[in-house]
Amino acid sequence: MLDWLRLVRLPNHATAAADVLAGFLVAAHWTAAAPPPAACWLAVLASLCFYAAGMVLNDVEDVELDRRERPERPLPRAAIGIATAARVGHWLLGGGTLAACAAAVVSGFPGPAAVGAALTTAVWLYDRHARRTAIGPLVMGACRGLNWLLGMTAAGGPAVPAEWLIPLGMALYVAGITIYARDEAARSRRLGLAAGMAVMAIGLAVAAGCVWLGPARAAPPPGGLRPNDWLMLWGVLSASILVRAAGALVVPVPHRVQPAVGNAIMSIITLDAALVLAACGSRWAVVVLLLLPLFLAGRRLVPPT
Repeated sequence: MLDWLRLVRLPNHATAAADVLAGFLVAAHWTAAAPPPAACWLAVLASLCFYAAGMVLNDVEDVELDRRERPERPLPRAAIGIATAARVGHWLLGGGTLAACAAAVVSGFPGPAAVGAALTTAVWLYDRHARRTAIGPLVMGACRGLNWLLGMTAAGGPAVPAEWLIPLGMALYVAGITIYARDEAARSRRLGLAAGMAVMAIGLAVAAGCVWLGPARAAPPPGGLRPNDWLMLWGVLSASILVRAAGALVVPVPHRVQPAVGNAIMSIITLDAALVLAACGSRWAVVVLLLLPLFLAGRRLVPPT
């Protein structure tokens, strides 16, 4: 079981769930004490399936490279058969598609099914063709942006144009992480690390546009922050991520790069909670933030990268 948990990158599933939950809450402007409806949780289930499928199929395609660079991974060690892993990965893709379609039926809006189809395509494209190409980081970022949209469409879609900046910004942020982490198993190139940090910073700035340009600037929700205070909070969170990443520029070796990558991934939950704080107030921001202990507990079992 531990090998399967390593194969699917267990801790990172908390970030996938946080994206979808946050997407639903932000698009619905959910301030009620009652839990979100079934469409939200079906979208979360779909996201978890898509994320696990992407991780498993990535390792199936990377098995020869991992035999050289990461021989401790489950597939190179033959702890899990390659054919078995491929079969499970495709089952998970199918499960994600079914859950996304169920979310569309329950919500009465076709958006989740369309986003689910796009996510299936993006996962397949990344794992089979784009991983080692120049467009790989963009496809990986698109998966994260679509993940946010999966939650938003379960609530009927982004309510105002400024909310589209959130999935776009988070897509760029994760594309930057992917660029930064490209050589994490060996000595990284400083230029690649710097480029990754720059794209991450742009993504964080774009996501902040939902508050700077959106209606939240005029009327913060109960328990929320005034727009200028929220932007200060977002700036502090963004700076903490980028400062941690900058530490590896001095000595770009794996034991410096990999913790910075893990921190950038973990911070997705905190960023999602901050975005919920801007749109829905503190109650649901805390709920999203409670996924952080799950990430940390999972990280004690298996590495997130």
